[in-house]
Amino acid sequence: MKMRLQKFMARSGVASRRRSEEIIAAGRVEVNGETVTEMGVKIDPTTDTVRVDGEKLSREELKYIKLNKPTGVISSADDPRGRKTVVDYVDHLPQRLYPVGRLDYDSRGLILLTNDGDLTHILTHPSFTVTKVYRVEIAGILTSESLTRLETGIELEDGPTAPARLSQVKYKGGSTVFKLALHEGRNRQIRRMCKAVGHEVQDLVRLRIGPLALKDLAGGSWRELSAEEINELNNLKKEKLAEAERDKNSQEDEL
Repeated sequence: MKMRLQKFMARSGVASRRRSEEIIAAGRVEVNGETVTEMGVKIDPTTDTVRVDGEKLSREELKYIKLNKPTGVISSADDPRGRKTVVDYVDHLPQRLYPVGRLDYDSRGLILLTNDGDLTHILTHPSFTVTKVYRVEIAGILTSESLTRLETGIELEDGPTAPARLSQVKYKGGSTVFKLALHEGRNRQIRRMCKAVGHEVQDLVRLRIGPLALKDLAGGSWRELSAEEINELNNLKKEKLAEAERDKNSQEDEL
């Protein structure tokens, strides 16, 4: 499968994609012996030879890490304010890994770190409708009316939310605890949804991304995915890519 040159360079551990673009523009990159300075070039990692400053690049081994993010950690590759990020947990590994999707500073739970760009796209783009499951604790008692609003969709500043699914609703003192399943991933979406029906989120934990579950991983701990977990994600990737290809062909047939 062909990919953009700067993406291949990032996957090879040369630099970030943005820094790779600067290296290309500086004329330091050759593809099959020809100097490349344009950004739109695509290469096939299995057949093309890429060199940076004369050194041949090879595609990195795909790596998959799951982390139980604590609160007070940024779910990005870096932070201009110098706060701890999820990537800090694995920055000693030879591969350059990136977090899949976002989990806000005050939330905790499952984060997937990988250099698999295709999987990242499938897990984060709303068109692929991959379900994420959260445990949510809110202040106050959630009424049946508010529950229905959360499930059917709420109008937020950036547009209406897609339908969600609530389950295992329990009441604990003056709080309500429930599981929430949705396939969107907007900035602080669950907190904004709950606020729209009059409740502040007290605790938010991501339990699952598609087939990948947090399970009993301790807070602040991480591990490489098992062969079974990787296989489940690869099956999901193949399924979603096949669906996208069928939809594309169907649209072309209608033209």
